[in-house]
Formats: sequence, C-alpha cells, structure tokens
Amino acid sequence: MEPRQDNQAEASYTFGDRSSSDIVVRLRNEEGRDDWIYCHSKILTNKSQYFADRLSDKWPTCKILDSRYCVEVICQESDYDHHINLLRLLYLVSDSDDVHEDNLCHNVKSALGILCVAKELSCPQIVTACVNYLEAVPWEEGEEEEILRIVPRIGSEAEPVLARLQPVDQSAVTGIFVSAFRFATSSPPLPLGEIKSSAQEQIEYMITEDDDAPLLIVDEEIKLEVKECVKSLFVRFFQCLEETSFKPLESEDISKKGSFRMVLSDLSWAFQILTKMEVVREFVVTWVDTSEKLVKVVEKLETSVTETVEIRVKIIEVTSKVLEAIGYGTVILPTAKRLQMVKLWLPFVRNTKPLVEPVVTGDEEVESVVRYKIDGEIWQALESSFVSIILALPSADQAEILTEWLSKNGLYPDLTEAFEVWCYRSKVAKRRLGLTGGEEEENGIS
Repeated sequence: MEPRQDNQAEASYTFGDRSSSDIVVRLRNEEGRDDWIYCHSKILTNKSQYFADRLSDKWPTCKILDSRYCVEVICQESDYDHHINLLRLLYLVSDSDDVHEDNLCHNVKSALGILCVAKELSCPQIVTACVNYLEAVPWEEGEEEEILRIVPRIGSEAEPVLARLQPVDQSAVTGIFVSAFRFATSSPPLPLGEIKSSAQEQIEYMITEDDDAPLLIVDEEIKLEVKECVKSLFVRFFQCLEETSFKPLESEDISKKGSFRMVLSDLSWAFQILTKMEVVREFVVTWVDTSEKLVKVVEKLETSVTETVEIRVKIIEVTSKVLEAIGYGTVILPTAKRLQMVKLWLPFVRNTKPLVEPVVTGDEEVESVVRYKIDGEIWQALESSFVSIILALPSADQAEILTEWLSKNGLYPDLTEAFEVWCYRSKVAKRRLGLTGGEEEENGIS
C-alpha cells in the first residue's frame, strides 16, 4: 500500500508552487540568465539520480548552509527551455502508471532536447519516454540528421530510435530489388505509372555508386533474374509488334499505341540497367534480329498521327542505345549484322527527325508534324554511333553508304568525319599496304 500512498503524495505536489516547495533549482547560463524554479525534493530525488546525489548527505557541499535547499544547474541558453520542461515532466511521470509519451513530448525537436537533459540529469523514466516517442513518430529530413547527431551519444537505451536507419542484410536488399524490377518491367496500367517510375528510379539508385557504395551487390543470380524479366518484356514487345503488323494501328487505337509506347519506354530503361550490370549482349542481339521487321511495321504507320510519331521516337531512343553498344565495341557482332543495322536505321532516323523538329528552309521555319522533342544528345549519340560503325566496315561498304548519304545532300546524320577518314584511307591504301608487304618480305615472311 505504501507505493500508492507515495503516488498520492506526489500527485499533491504542483510544479513551481512556492508555498509547498522545499527545494529551489537555480538555472543559470553564461549570458547571465538566472531563474529560480520552485520544486519538491521528493519528486526530484525519486525521478532523478542526479538530484538524489546532490541532495544526499554524501554530497561534498551538503553541510554548507542552504546547499540542501538550492541546487544550481548551469546550462546553455539553447537548452534552457528543455531543462524547465524536464523539471515539469518529472511531476507527470509515475512509478506505477504507464507513461503516455504522447502527453510528454510535442515534437521531435522538443523530445531530442529533453532527452539530452534527461540523460545528463539521470532521469531514466524521461529518457524512456523520449526514446519511445522518437521511435514511433515520423521524422522530417532535417530532424533525421539531428537525430543521427544526438541519439548515438545517449547510449544503448536510445538504440531503438535508430532502428529504422539500420542497414539490412543482402538477402533483404535482393528481395526488394527483384520485386521492384519485376514490377518496373511489367508494363503496369497507366494509373500505376508514377509508382513504376519511382520503382525504376530507386532501382537505378540501388546499383549506382556515388558517395556511397551500391546498396545491391550484383551477382549471377540477380543478373539471371533481370535477364528473365527483360525477356518477358520483349515478349510483350513482340506481341505489340505482331498486332500492329497484322492490323496497322488506326488513329483511334489509342490504348494499343499507349501499350506499345509503354513497352518501348520500359525497354529503353531496362537497357540502362543491363548496361550497368554489363549484361547487354542478349538485348542487343534480340533488337538487331528484330530490327528489319520493326522498321517495316513502323514505316507503314500513318506519320501524321501524333501517337505514331511518338512510337517512332521511343524506338529511336532504344535504337540509339543499341547502336552505341555496337559502335563502341561493347557488343561484338559480325560485319553483316553491323552493315544491316546501318542500312536499316540510318534512313529511319533521317526520316523521323523532320517529324519531331521544325525544318528550316531559307528564312522560313516549317513546323514539325507534332510538338514532340528528342533530347539533342540522342541525335548526337546516334550520329557518333553511325560514324563509328561505318568506319569499322569494309571500305567498299563504307563507299556505298557515303555515296547514298551524299546523294541526299548531306542530310542528317552528318557523316563528314566518316567521309574524311574514308578518303584518307582510300588514297593511301596502296602505299600503306604495299609498305606492309615490303616489310614482311624483308623479314622473311611469305
């Protein structure tokens, strides 16, 4: 029954009540602020080991006059209110009743301040209340940084606060990555577009090395899973292509065109992920093998329809990445395949460019068919890739391609670099090869 009597006695005390107070807590700071807080020794000694020690007979100054009735606490100006709040909270917590943290702390900043003071003054109940509050409530970004600065200094009792920030093992990372990648490549309905975009962004973030190491360690199992998802994506792409080849999309077939564009966008994104994982070969080979049919099908679509032009744009975005992988030797293909890619896609991109960008003729500017732009870097990348692929072809094939280009009055893409290199190589070819042959004979090589 005594604890209940103690609790009843404590309940009769009022914070700051001078008439019943038997102890003064004197808060002071270097700026000269000096506040006298009227408290009760029974409350302070029961809830704070610091005050229990200060008011005990063992404290060195206990026999000095008035030292048993006044405890001086020096604090920073920024912590002043937190000290006062802590003293007030000592009157609210009880040894027998549950502590309701939502009644003790009002926001993260206040809870952090009170937590620091509670740790300093050895008030375990208040420490627990602040920890429970901080562990449960949401944090803003600035608050999170402040928590990371303060909480680790508190000790093991504050560890639950940091639970949401702890790293997880690789199996958990792998699980969420695989689930996210499956969703990101599933071409979900348009209402889920924002969620898909977020998933794609976070997947890229997980495997990108920046100031921190990549979150995901890409192993063969993950690569296999990613390639399987991309295969499924290509299956949907082939379905769209087949539907279009048997029944060309009419202007009213908005949903089908939307699906086609979505799959193409997902393929373009997937290629970036495969590049970072260094497993693009299967993608490139599949795109190369499909290119002839793809170009034929799309060329039959009505170019005056906005959705059709957007499909061409999406196709060019994917093709640009594929040609770059071929042109710079990331994926090695036979000569015939490389020549085919140039002959198929060079006319396609040349015909598409005027559809998405205004054409300047003299002093007049003719509007494009649709107001749809391609990033200028893509046109530049295509141009560079074509030049690289062409210069790696046999000289006779180069001559054929350059002849066709010149007959078009040097329209996009600009193959001037390839033309200049071809002219130089062709002019010095006999001399260079002759010198090589002479050197071989001199060295006894037949």
